Amino acid sequence: MALPEISVAEAHQRLATTSPPRLIDVREADEFEIARIAGAELLPLSQWPAIATEKLRDPAQPLLIHCHHGGRSGQATAYLRHHGFTDVTNVAGGIDAWSQEIDPSVPRY
Repeated sequence: MALPEISVAEAHQRLATTSPPRLIDVREADEFEIARIAGAELLPLSQWPAIATEKLRDPAQPLLIHCHHGGRSGQATAYLRHHGFTDVTNVAGGIDAWSQEIDPSVPRY
């Protein structure tokens, strides 16, 4: 089954609405310190499933998941969907694409 995925442009539009989805960053803390999207919550994939179970409690809450390029966020998206989360979407291209297409002030690494 293909994972639900959107572009950074689509993610940017969804985040700008009056009822935005929760933006989850699954990179590591050192990566988060280098570059981040405003409003993103850090839940490192290396600490799952414990951190996901603790921090993500509403399986119907809209979630956008991102990482550096989209690989780890794809894994997190698959994990959440497997565990009953119904509105979770991977952000294709991750923060690298965000920096190139949406906000060039976000450092690339």
